[in-house]
Amino acid sequence: MENRIKKQFQLGEAFSYFFRVFRKKDPSRPDSFNLRLMHGINKISIVMFLFCLIVMIVRAFTR
Repeated sequence: MENRIKKQFQLGEAFSYFFRVFRKKDPSRPDSFNLRLMHGINKISIVMFLFCLIVMIVRAFTR
């Protein structure tokens, strides 16, 4: 039972994605305009999500 609960709350893959998106570009990977645009939009959405999360936490503590 305890292992099932631990497995449900594992966030390793989610956090590794955040670090993988913002690291330096790998020259051996394929590159195209669409791929660069998609990654750029992903970066913007991650930053906006983190900013809104911080704003919500601050508002919760200041009320």
